[in-house]
Amino acid sequence: MALTSTVYNLDVSLADADRGVYDDLALRVALHPSETLEFMLTRVLAYCLEYEEGIAFSKGGVSDPDEPPVRVVDPTGRVKTWIEIGTPDADRLNKAAKAADRVAVYTHKNPAILLRQLAGRRIHRAAEIPIYALDRALIADAVPLLDRRTSLSVSVSGGEIYLSVGSRSLSGPVTEHRIDITI
Repeated sequence: MALTSTVYNLDVSLADADRGVYDDLALRVALHPSETLEFMLTRVLAYCLEYEEGIAFSKGGVSDPDEPPVRVVDPTGRVKTWIEIGTPDADRLNKAAKAADRVAVYTHKNPAILLRQLAGRRIHRAAEIPIYALDRALIADAVPLLDRRTSLSVSVSGGEIYLSVGSRSLSGPVTEHRIDITI
């Protein structure tokens, strides 16, 4: 018997001062059986940090190799932004860079390991792909606070994420890295 996804209903109050984006979001997020809560939370934070008209979680979920975990599409259905989570391989990023105007990666893992894996690999427009590393302590501290129905506040200012879940307030930096294409 196949395992089914667990659905999380997240009410997010988003205040991104860096981009001037303020909105209340009612997110219904499926946690795939092969996915960790850390990965799911990173998907949710990437969604918030990239939030704009046309953003959506992948219909096929994280198990669909042909779709990004998060994407932004224009009204015609063209993928404007392909958003990867975790540690995507070079082939996947190459495919993404050919399919979308912009590609971004959000990772909750050690970015140095991902950057070493991608360095010198053949990736279309590699120099244009930002790798955003979320603070690993922030993710680790926030995961135990998540319930299947959770209200949270996500504020962004000066490259720092401020996350409030219930009575707990957490914060951590988002650091941007680039793929070394010179190797």
